[in-house]
Amino acid sequence: MNKLYYGDNLEVLRDKIPDESVDLIYLDPPFQSGKNYNIIFAPQTNNVKGATAQMQAFEDTWQWGEEAEKEYLGLIQGTITKERPSQKLIDLMQAMRGYLDNSPMMAYLAMMAPRLLEMRRVLKDSGCIYLHCDPVASHYLKLLMDAIFGNNNFQREIIWSLETVSGFKSQSNNWIRGHDTILFYSKSSNYFFKKQYLPHKEEYIARFKKIDEKGRKFRDDRAGRRRQYLDETPGRMVSDVWNDVMSFQQASTSKEYLGYPTQKPEALLERIIKASSNEGDIILDPFCGCGTTVAVAQRLNRKWIGIDITYLAIDIIKKRLQKSGLKEGKDFIIEGSPADEYGAVKLAENDPFQFQYWAISKIPGGIPSERKTGDEGVDGIINFIDRTKKGNFGRAIISVKGTKTANPSMVRDLEGTIKSKGADFGILITLVDPTPGMIKEAVTAGYYKLRNMDIPVVQIISVKDLFKDPLPLKLPMTNIIPAYKSMKMIKPEATELEFGGEE
Repeated sequence: MNKLYYGDNLEVLRDKIPDESVDLIYLDPPFQSGKNYNIIFAPQTNNVKGATAQMQAFEDTWQWGEEAEKEYLGLIQGTITKERPSQKLIDLMQAMRGYLDNSPMMAYLAMMAPRLLEMRRVLKDSGCIYLHCDPVASHYLKLLMDAIFGNNNFQREIIWSLETVSGFKSQSNNWIRGHDTILFYSKSSNYFFKKQYLPHKEEYIARFKKIDEKGRKFRDDRAGRRRQYLDETPGRMVSDVWNDVMSFQQASTSKEYLGYPTQKPEALLERIIKASSNEGDIILDPFCGCGTTVAVAQRLNRKWIGIDITYLAIDIIKKRLQKSGLKEGKDFIIEGSPADEYGAVKLAENDPFQFQYWAISKIPGGIPSERKTGDEGVDGIINFIDRTKKGNFGRAIISVKGTKTANPSMVRDLEGTIKSKGADFGILITLVDPTPGMIKEAVTAGYYKLRNMDIPVVQIISVKDLFKDPLPLKLPMTNIIPAYKSMKMIKPEATELEFGGEE
Protein backbone atom coordinates (compact mmCIF):
# COMPACT_ATOMS: atom_id res chain seq x y z
CA MET A 1 0.00 0.00 0.00
CA ASN A 2 1.25 3.46 -0.87
CA LYS A 3 1.96 5.39 2.33
CA LEU A 4 2.12 8.96 3.55
CA TYR A 5 3.85 9.34 6.90
CA TYR A 6 3.24 12.35 9.10
CA GLY A 7 6.23 12.78 11.36
CA ASP A 8 9.98 13.31 11.65
CA ASN A 9 11.57 11.53 8.69
CA LEU A 10 14.51 10.32 10.79
CA GLU A 11 12.15 8.45 13.09
CA VAL A 12 10.04 7.14 10.20
CA LEU A 13 13.09 5.96 8.24
CA ARG A 14 14.59 4.29 11.31
CA ASP A 15 11.46 2.70 12.74
CA LYS A 16 9.15 2.08 9.79
CA ILE A 17 11.12 1.35 6.63
CA PRO A 18 13.00 -1.98 6.29
CA ASP A 19 16.55 -2.44 5.05
CA GLU A 20 17.03 -2.44 1.27
CA SER A 21 13.35 -2.00 0.48
CA VAL A 22 13.40 1.14 -1.71
CA ASP A 23 14.40 1.35 -5.39
CA LEU A 24 14.74 5.11 -5.80
CA ILE A 25 15.01 8.09 -3.46
CA TYR A 26 14.43 11.70 -4.46
CA LEU A 27 14.78 14.35 -1.77
CA ASP A 28 14.36 18.08 -1.95
CA PRO A 29 15.23 19.07 1.63
CA PRO A 30 15.48 22.60 2.98
CA PHE A 31 18.40 24.38 1.33
CA GLN A 32 19.73 26.25 4.38
CA SER A 33 18.52 29.46 2.75
CA GLY A 34 17.98 31.14 6.12
CA LYS A 35 14.36 31.99 5.30
CA ASN A 36 10.88 30.86 6.28
CA TYR A 37 8.42 29.93 3.56
CA ASN A 38 4.73 30.86 3.68
CA ILE A 39 1.76 30.14 1.47
CA ILE A 40 -1.33 32.20 0.86
CA PHE A 41 -4.66 30.43 0.54
CA ALA A 42 -6.60 32.51 -1.98
CA PRO A 43 -10.09 31.42 -3.12
CA GLN A 44 -10.35 31.48 -6.90
CA THR A 45 -13.20 33.95 -6.81
CA ASN A 46 -12.07 37.43 -7.67
CA ASN A 47 -14.88 39.27 -5.90
CA VAL A 48 -14.24 37.59 -2.55
CA LYS A 49 -12.19 40.42 -1.14
CA GLY A 50 -10.15 39.77 1.97
CA ALA A 51 -10.94 36.06 1.81
CA THR A 52 -7.32 34.99 2.06
CA ALA A 53 -5.12 33.62 4.77
CA GLN A 54 -1.48 32.74 4.96
CA MET A 55 0.48 30.38 7.11
CA GLN A 56 4.03 29.18 7.40
CA ALA A 57 4.70 26.08 5.34
CA PHE A 58 8.14 25.31 6.75
CA GLU A 59 11.21 26.93 8.23
CA ASP A 60 14.57 26.92 6.48
CA THR A 61 16.42 28.66 9.26
CA TRP A 62 18.95 26.77 11.36
CA GLN A 63 20.67 27.58 14.61
CA TRP A 64 23.06 25.51 16.68
CA GLY A 65 21.32 24.52 19.86
CA GLU A 66 20.25 21.57 21.96
CA GLU A 67 18.58 19.71 19.07
CA ALA A 68 21.56 20.17 16.73
CA GLU A 69 23.98 19.04 19.45
CA LYS A 70 21.81 16.01 20.16
CA GLU A 71 21.73 14.95 16.51
CA TYR A 72 25.46 15.56 16.03
CA LEU A 73 26.44 13.50 19.08
CA GLY A 74 23.79 10.88 18.32
CA LEU A 75 25.26 10.37 14.86
CA ILE A 76 28.86 10.22 16.10
CA GLN A 77 27.92 7.75 18.85
CA GLY A 78 25.66 5.70 16.57
CA THR A 79 22.63 5.99 18.85
CA ILE A 80 20.05 7.67 16.58
CA THR A 81 20.32 5.55 13.42
CA LYS A 82 19.90 1.86 12.73
CA GLU A 83 23.01 1.78 10.58
CA ARG A 84 26.14 2.76 12.45
CA PRO A 85 28.19 5.53 10.84
CA SER A 86 31.50 4.63 9.24
CA GLN A 87 34.69 6.03 10.66
CA LYS A 88 35.01 8.05 7.48
CA LEU A 89 31.69 9.78 8.18
CA ILE A 90 32.58 10.37 11.84
CA ASP A 91 35.92 11.89 10.85
CA LEU A 92 34.21 14.12 8.28
CA MET A 93 31.58 15.39 10.72
CA GLN A 94 34.21 16.15 13.34
CA ALA A 95 36.36 17.96 10.77
CA MET A 96 33.39 20.03 9.58
CA ARG A 97 32.50 20.84 13.19
CA GLY A 98 36.05 22.06 13.68
CA TYR A 99 35.85 24.22 10.56
CA LEU A 100 32.23 25.46 10.76
CA ASP A 101 32.05 25.58 14.56
CA ASN A 102 28.50 25.96 15.91
CA SER A 103 27.24 27.77 12.84
CA PRO A 104 23.82 27.52 11.16
CA MET A 105 25.43 25.50 8.35
CA MET A 106 26.78 22.98 10.86
CA ALA A 107 23.33 22.71 12.45
CA TYR A 108 21.89 22.02 8.99
CA LEU A 109 24.49 19.32 8.25
CA ALA A 110 23.92 17.73 11.66
CA MET A 111 20.27 17.38 10.64
CA MET A 112 21.03 15.98 7.17
CA ALA A 113 23.79 13.47 7.99
CA PRO A 114 21.81 10.90 10.05
CA ARG A 115 18.90 11.08 7.61
CA LEU A 116 21.15 10.41 4.62
CA LEU A 117 22.70 7.50 6.51
CA GLU A 118 19.24 5.98 7.06
CA MET A 119 18.39 6.55 3.39
CA ARG A 120 21.41 4.50 2.40
CA ARG A 121 20.21 1.68 4.67
CA VAL A 122 16.73 1.50 3.15
CA LEU A 123 17.98 1.76 -0.45
CA LYS A 124 18.35 -1.46 -2.43
CA ASP A 125 21.77 -2.40 -3.72
CA SER A 126 20.57 -1.58 -7.25
CA GLY A 127 18.99 1.68 -6.12
CA CYS A 128 19.79 5.34 -6.76
CA ILE A 129 19.36 8.58 -4.86
CA TYR A 130 18.90 12.13 -6.21
CA LEU A 131 19.59 14.95 -3.76
CA HIS A 132 18.20 18.32 -4.89
CA CYS A 133 20.08 21.33 -3.50
CA ASP A 134 21.62 24.68 -4.45
CA PRO A 135 25.06 26.33 -4.25
CA VAL A 136 24.56 27.42 -0.62
CA ALA A 137 25.16 23.91 0.73
CA SER A 138 25.82 21.66 -2.29
CA HIS A 139 29.59 21.39 -1.68
CA TYR A 140 29.08 20.31 1.95
CA LEU A 141 26.31 17.89 0.98
CA LYS A 142 28.53 16.31 -1.67
CA LEU A 143 31.15 15.58 1.00
CA LEU A 144 28.42 13.96 3.13
CA MET A 145 27.20 11.90 0.18
CA ASP A 146 30.77 10.81 -0.62
CA ALA A 147 31.28 9.68 2.98
CA ILE A 148 27.94 7.85 3.19
CA PHE A 149 27.47 6.40 -0.32
CA GLY A 150 31.14 6.36 -1.39
CA ASN A 151 32.79 8.75 -3.80
CA ASN A 152 33.07 5.86 -6.28
CA ASN A 153 29.25 5.79 -6.36
CA PHE A 154 28.95 9.43 -7.34
CA GLN A 155 27.40 9.35 -10.79
CA ARG A 156 26.60 12.89 -11.92
CA GLU A 157 26.11 16.45 -10.79
CA ILE A 158 22.97 17.49 -12.67
CA ILE A 159 22.47 21.18 -13.36
CA TRP A 160 18.84 22.21 -13.62
CA SER A 161 18.92 25.48 -15.50
CA LEU A 162 16.51 28.18 -14.33
CA GLU A 163 17.28 30.47 -17.21
CA THR A 164 14.92 33.29 -16.38
CA VAL A 165 16.66 36.25 -14.77
CA SER A 166 13.55 38.37 -14.29
CA GLY A 167 11.67 39.09 -11.09
CA PHE A 168 13.00 39.71 -7.61
CA LYS A 169 16.32 37.93 -8.03
CA SER A 170 17.25 40.16 -10.97
CA GLN A 171 17.69 43.01 -8.48
CA SER A 172 20.82 41.41 -7.05
CA ASN A 173 24.05 43.29 -7.70
CA ASN A 174 25.78 40.06 -8.68
CA TRP A 175 25.68 37.29 -11.24
CA ILE A 176 22.08 36.10 -11.23
CA ARG A 177 21.72 32.56 -9.87
CA GLY A 178 20.24 30.51 -12.67
CA HIS A 179 20.42 26.89 -11.59
CA ASP A 180 19.79 24.25 -8.96
CA THR A 181 22.02 21.24 -8.39
CA ILE A 182 20.92 17.61 -8.21
CA LEU A 183 23.50 15.17 -6.85
CA PHE A 184 23.00 11.72 -8.36
CA TYR A 185 24.50 8.75 -6.49
CA SER A 186 24.02 5.00 -6.66
CA LYS A 187 24.39 2.59 -3.76
CA SER A 188 26.64 0.26 -5.74
CA SER A 189 28.08 -0.21 -9.21
CA ASN A 190 25.15 -2.51 -9.98
CA TYR A 191 22.55 0.24 -10.30
CA PHE A 192 19.61 0.61 -12.66
CA PHE A 193 19.64 3.43 -15.20
CA LYS A 194 17.78 4.00 -18.46
CA LYS A 195 18.87 6.78 -20.80
CA GLN A 196 16.30 9.48 -21.48
CA TYR A 197 15.77 11.24 -24.78
CA LEU A 198 14.36 14.50 -26.05
CA PRO A 199 12.56 14.88 -29.43
CA HIS A 200 14.81 15.64 -32.38
CA LYS A 201 15.09 19.24 -33.49
CA GLU A 202 13.40 20.24 -36.74
CA GLU A 203 16.71 20.82 -38.51
CA TYR A 204 17.75 17.23 -37.72
CA ILE A 205 14.44 15.81 -38.94
CA ALA A 206 14.82 17.81 -42.16
CA ARG A 207 17.91 15.76 -43.04
CA PHE A 208 15.72 12.68 -43.60
CA LYS A 209 14.54 13.67 -47.06
CA LYS A 210 14.07 10.26 -48.65
CA ILE A 211 11.02 8.01 -48.26
CA ASP A 212 11.10 4.26 -48.87
CA GLU A 213 8.39 2.06 -50.34
CA LYS A 214 6.71 1.76 -46.91
CA GLY A 215 6.59 5.52 -46.38
CA ARG A 216 9.41 5.60 -43.82
CA LYS A 217 11.75 8.59 -43.83
CA PHE A 218 15.45 7.83 -44.18
CA ARG A 219 18.81 9.17 -45.20
CA ASP A 220 21.93 7.45 -46.52
CA ASP A 221 25.08 7.49 -44.46
CA ARG A 222 28.02 9.47 -45.78
CA ALA A 223 29.44 6.47 -47.60
CA GLY A 224 26.05 5.65 -49.08
CA ARG A 225 26.29 2.07 -47.86
CA ARG A 226 23.27 1.93 -45.52
CA ARG A 227 20.06 3.68 -44.72
CA GLN A 228 19.41 5.47 -41.46
CA TYR A 229 15.71 5.60 -40.63
CA LEU A 230 14.23 8.47 -38.65
CA ASP A 231 11.90 6.20 -36.65
CA GLU A 232 14.90 4.15 -35.48
CA THR A 233 16.64 7.09 -33.84
CA PRO A 234 15.40 7.49 -30.24
CA GLY A 235 16.01 11.24 -30.05
CA ARG A 236 18.53 13.54 -28.45
CA MET A 237 20.16 12.05 -25.36
CA VAL A 238 19.56 14.06 -22.19
CA SER A 239 22.82 15.35 -20.70
CA ASP A 240 23.54 16.40 -17.12
CA VAL A 241 22.45 19.97 -17.91
CA TRP A 242 18.66 20.21 -17.98
CA ASN A 243 17.39 23.39 -19.59
CA ASP A 244 14.17 22.05 -21.08
CA VAL A 245 12.17 21.74 -17.82
CA MET A 246 10.67 25.04 -16.76
CA SER A 247 10.49 25.96 -13.09
CA PHE A 248 7.48 27.74 -11.65
CA GLN A 249 9.53 30.91 -11.61
CA GLN A 250 9.31 30.65 -15.39
CA ALA A 251 5.82 29.13 -15.60
CA SER A 252 3.89 30.54 -12.65
CA THR A 253 0.59 30.17 -14.57
CA SER A 254 1.04 26.43 -15.10
CA LYS A 255 -2.11 24.41 -14.36
CA GLU A 256 -0.19 22.05 -12.06
CA TYR A 257 1.14 24.90 -9.93
CA LEU A 258 -0.37 24.72 -6.44
CA GLY A 259 1.56 27.68 -5.09
CA TYR A 260 3.34 25.58 -2.48
CA PRO A 261 6.76 27.07 -1.69
CA THR A 262 9.55 25.36 -3.63
CA GLN A 263 7.14 23.13 -5.58
CA LYS A 264 8.93 21.34 -8.41
CA PRO A 265 7.38 20.60 -11.83
CA GLU A 266 6.15 17.10 -12.57
CA ALA A 267 8.36 16.93 -15.68
CA LEU A 268 11.46 17.08 -13.48
CA LEU A 269 10.35 14.13 -11.34
CA GLU A 270 9.09 12.23 -14.36
CA ARG A 271 12.56 12.30 -15.90
CA ILE A 272 14.22 11.07 -12.71
CA ILE A 273 11.67 8.34 -12.03
CA LYS A 274 11.70 7.04 -15.61
CA ALA A 275 15.50 6.99 -15.71
CA SER A 276 16.10 5.22 -12.41
CA SER A 277 13.13 2.92 -11.79
CA ASN A 278 10.74 0.47 -13.42
CA GLU A 279 6.99 0.10 -13.04
CA GLY A 280 6.17 -1.47 -9.69
CA ASP A 281 9.33 -0.14 -8.02
CA ILE A 282 9.15 1.73 -4.71
CA ILE A 283 9.93 5.47 -4.75
CA LEU A 284 10.71 7.32 -1.51
CA ASP A 285 10.54 11.06 -0.90
CA PRO A 286 11.47 11.81 2.73
CA PHE A 287 10.77 15.58 2.42
CA CYS A 288 7.66 15.27 0.29
CA GLY A 289 6.17 18.77 0.72
CA CYS A 290 3.20 19.15 -1.60
CA GLY A 291 3.64 15.67 -3.04
CA THR A 292 4.94 16.06 -6.59
CA THR A 293 7.11 12.94 -6.27
CA VAL A 294 4.25 10.75 -5.06
CA ALA A 295 1.84 12.18 -7.64
CA VAL A 296 4.22 11.40 -10.52
CA ALA A 297 5.14 7.99 -9.08
CA GLN A 298 1.45 7.14 -8.90
CA ARG A 299 0.89 8.26 -12.51
CA LEU A 300 3.87 6.19 -13.72
CA ASN A 301 2.65 3.03 -11.96
CA ARG A 302 5.27 3.01 -9.23
CA LYS A 303 4.67 2.40 -5.55
CA TRP A 304 5.60 5.23 -3.25
CA ILE A 305 6.37 6.40 0.28
CA GLY A 306 6.16 10.05 1.29
CA ILE A 307 7.20 11.62 4.61
CA ASP A 308 6.66 15.12 5.93
CA ILE A 309 6.84 16.72 9.35
CA THR A 310 3.94 19.16 8.89
CA TYR A 311 0.30 18.24 8.70
CA LEU A 312 -0.15 21.08 6.21
CA ALA A 313 1.91 19.13 3.68
CA ILE A 314 0.14 15.84 4.41
CA ASP A 315 -3.26 17.48 3.96
CA ILE A 316 -2.24 19.12 0.67
CA ILE A 317 -0.96 15.79 -0.67
CA LYS A 318 -4.08 13.98 0.50
CA LYS A 319 -6.34 16.42 -1.34
CA ARG A 320 -4.06 16.34 -4.39
CA LEU A 321 -4.34 12.56 -4.58
CA GLN A 322 -8.09 12.64 -3.96
CA LYS A 323 -8.49 15.18 -6.75
CA SER A 324 -6.90 12.66 -9.12
CA GLY A 325 -9.47 10.05 -8.09
CA LEU A 326 -7.56 8.13 -5.41
CA LYS A 327 -9.19 7.13 -2.15
CA GLU A 328 -7.60 7.11 1.28
CA GLY A 329 -7.69 3.60 2.72
CA LYS A 330 -8.03 2.01 -0.71
CA ASP A 331 -5.24 3.53 -2.82
CA PHE A 332 -3.07 5.00 -0.07
CA ILE A 333 -2.93 5.28 3.69
CA ILE A 334 -1.73 8.01 6.04
CA GLU A 335 0.28 6.90 9.04
CA GLY A 336 1.07 9.17 11.97
CA SER A 337 -2.03 11.30 11.46
CA PRO A 338 -4.66 10.86 14.19
CA ALA A 339 -6.81 7.85 13.35
CA ASP A 340 -8.97 8.04 16.46
CA GLU A 341 -9.75 10.20 19.47
CA TYR A 342 -6.72 8.96 21.39
CA GLY A 343 -4.39 9.86 18.52
CA ALA A 344 -5.88 13.36 18.34
CA VAL A 345 -5.40 13.88 22.07
CA LYS A 346 -1.76 12.81 21.81
CA LEU A 347 -1.20 15.18 18.88
CA ALA A 348 -2.72 18.03 20.92
CA GLU A 349 -0.33 17.24 23.77
CA ASN A 350 2.77 16.93 21.57
CA ASP A 351 2.19 19.71 19.05
CA PRO A 352 -0.80 22.01 19.69
CA PHE A 353 -0.37 23.91 16.44
CA GLN A 354 -0.28 20.76 14.27
CA PHE A 355 -3.36 19.56 16.17
CA GLN A 356 -5.07 22.85 15.38
CA TYR A 357 -4.28 22.54 11.70
CA TRP A 358 -5.37 18.89 11.61
CA ALA A 359 -8.71 19.77 13.23
CA ILE A 360 -9.34 22.64 10.79
CA SER A 361 -8.50 20.41 7.83
CA LYS A 362 -11.33 18.07 8.87
CA ILE A 363 -13.89 20.85 8.29
CA PRO A 364 -14.94 21.27 4.62
CA GLY A 365 -13.45 24.49 3.25
CA GLY A 366 -11.45 25.15 6.42
CA ILE A 367 -8.53 27.55 5.95
CA PRO A 368 -5.98 28.03 8.77
CA SER A 369 -5.45 31.35 10.46
CA GLU A 370 -2.53 33.56 9.55
CA ARG A 371 -0.84 33.35 12.93
CA LYS A 372 0.02 30.61 15.39
CA THR A 373 -0.51 32.97 18.32
CA GLY A 374 -2.36 36.22 18.79
CA ASP A 375 -5.09 35.17 16.38
CA GLU A 376 -7.83 36.93 18.39
CA GLY A 377 -9.88 33.75 18.62
CA VAL A 378 -9.81 33.01 14.89
CA ASP A 379 -7.98 29.74 14.27
CA GLY A 380 -9.55 29.20 10.86
CA ILE A 381 -12.18 30.46 8.44
CA ILE A 382 -14.65 29.11 5.90
CA ASN A 383 -15.59 31.24 2.89
CA PHE A 384 -18.89 30.59 1.15
CA ILE A 385 -21.05 32.19 -1.52
CA ASP A 386 -24.02 34.24 -0.34
CA ARG A 387 -25.55 36.30 -3.15
CA THR A 388 -27.67 38.29 -0.72
CA LYS A 389 -24.63 39.88 0.92
CA LYS A 390 -22.42 42.70 -0.24
CA GLY A 391 -19.52 41.16 -2.10
CA ASN A 392 -21.55 37.97 -2.63
CA PHE A 393 -19.79 35.97 0.03
CA GLY A 394 -20.13 35.04 3.68
CA ARG A 395 -17.67 33.83 6.27
CA ALA A 396 -17.61 31.42 9.17
CA ILE A 397 -15.02 31.35 11.96
CA ILE A 398 -13.40 28.19 13.33
CA SER A 399 -12.09 28.17 16.90
CA VAL A 400 -10.07 25.19 18.16
CA LYS A 401 -9.65 24.40 21.85
CA GLY A 402 -7.01 21.75 22.52
CA THR A 403 -7.40 21.70 26.30
CA LYS A 404 -8.98 18.91 28.34
CA THR A 405 -11.45 21.32 29.90
CA ALA A 406 -14.52 22.89 28.33
CA ASN A 407 -16.93 25.49 29.64
CA PRO A 408 -19.63 27.94 28.46
CA SER A 409 -17.18 30.85 28.37
CA MET A 410 -15.64 29.28 25.24
CA VAL A 411 -18.99 29.62 23.49
CA ARG A 412 -19.45 33.19 24.65
CA ASP A 413 -15.94 34.06 23.47
CA LEU A 414 -16.73 32.65 20.03
CA GLU A 415 -20.00 34.60 19.89
CA GLY A 416 -18.09 37.78 20.63
CA THR A 417 -15.50 37.00 17.96
CA ILE A 418 -18.22 36.31 15.37
CA LYS A 419 -19.73 39.73 16.03
CA SER A 420 -16.47 41.66 16.19
CA LYS A 421 -15.17 40.09 12.97
CA GLY A 422 -18.46 40.50 11.09
CA ALA A 423 -18.73 36.75 10.49
CA ASP A 424 -22.00 34.92 9.92
CA PHE A 425 -21.55 31.85 12.11
CA GLY A 426 -18.85 29.92 13.93
CA ILE A 427 -17.67 26.41 14.73
CA LEU A 428 -16.10 25.52 18.07
CA ILE A 429 -13.90 22.40 18.02
CA THR A 430 -13.23 20.97 21.48
CA LEU A 431 -10.85 18.25 22.57
CA VAL A 432 -13.45 16.91 25.00
CA ASP A 433 -17.23 16.62 24.85
CA PRO A 434 -19.08 19.92 25.35
CA THR A 435 -20.87 20.46 28.66
CA PRO A 436 -24.67 20.88 28.89
CA GLY A 437 -24.06 24.53 29.69
CA MET A 438 -22.10 24.98 26.47
CA ILE A 439 -24.84 23.36 24.41
CA LYS A 440 -27.45 25.59 26.03
CA GLU A 441 -25.33 28.70 25.40
CA ALA A 442 -24.90 27.73 21.73
CA VAL A 443 -28.64 27.26 21.21
CA THR A 444 -29.39 30.76 22.51
CA ALA A 445 -27.06 32.26 19.88
CA GLY A 446 -29.75 31.83 17.21
CA TYR A 447 -29.52 31.09 13.50
CA TYR A 448 -28.03 32.49 10.31
CA LYS A 449 -30.33 32.18 7.27
CA LEU A 450 -28.85 31.24 3.90
CA ARG A 451 -31.52 30.69 1.27
CA ASN A 452 -33.66 27.92 2.73
CA MET A 453 -31.10 26.89 5.36
CA ASP A 454 -31.10 27.83 9.02
CA ILE A 455 -27.50 27.51 10.17
CA PRO A 456 -26.82 27.73 13.93
CA VAL A 457 -24.69 30.77 14.69
CA VAL A 458 -22.60 28.61 17.03
CA GLN A 459 -22.00 24.92 16.40
CA ILE A 460 -19.89 22.76 18.71
CA ILE A 461 -18.08 19.66 17.53
CA SER A 462 -15.78 17.49 19.63
CA VAL A 463 -12.69 15.63 18.44
CA LYS A 464 -14.70 12.42 18.75
CA ASP A 465 -17.22 13.87 16.29
CA LEU A 466 -14.48 14.75 13.76
CA PHE A 467 -14.12 11.04 13.02
CA LYS A 468 -17.79 10.64 12.12
CA ASP A 469 -19.04 10.47 8.54
CA PRO A 470 -20.94 12.59 7.86
CA LEU A 471 -19.78 15.29 10.26
CA PRO A 472 -22.51 16.38 12.68
CA LEU A 473 -22.44 19.97 11.35
CA LYS A 474 -24.84 22.06 9.33
CA LEU A 475 -22.83 23.72 6.56
CA PRO A 476 -23.70 25.38 3.21
CA MET A 477 -21.86 22.59 1.39
CA THR A 478 -22.81 23.58 -2.17
CA ASN A 479 -21.75 27.18 -1.53
CA ILE A 480 -18.41 26.59 0.24
CA ILE A 481 -15.33 27.91 -1.55
CA PRO A 482 -12.67 25.15 -1.40
CA ALA A 483 -9.58 25.92 0.64
CA TYR A 484 -7.23 24.48 -1.97
CA LYS A 485 -8.82 25.74 -5.15
CA SER A 486 -5.96 28.20 -5.45
CA MET A 487 -2.84 28.87 -3.43
CA LYS A 488 -0.26 31.53 -3.97
CA MET A 489 3.26 31.61 -2.62
CA ILE A 490 4.82 34.42 -0.66
CA LYS A 491 8.37 34.53 0.58
CA PRO A 492 8.95 37.20 3.22
CA GLU A 493 12.26 39.00 2.87
CA ALA A 494 12.94 37.02 -0.31
CA THR A 495 16.46 36.68 -1.62
CA GLU A 496 17.80 35.35 -4.88
CA LEU A 497 18.97 32.19 -3.06
CA GLU A 498 15.54 31.36 -1.79
CA PHE A 499 14.11 29.28 -4.58
CA GLY A 500 14.44 25.73 -3.30
CA GLY A 501 14.09 23.24 -0.53
CA GLU A 502 11.59 20.76 0.81
CA GLU A 503 9.50 20.08 -2.27
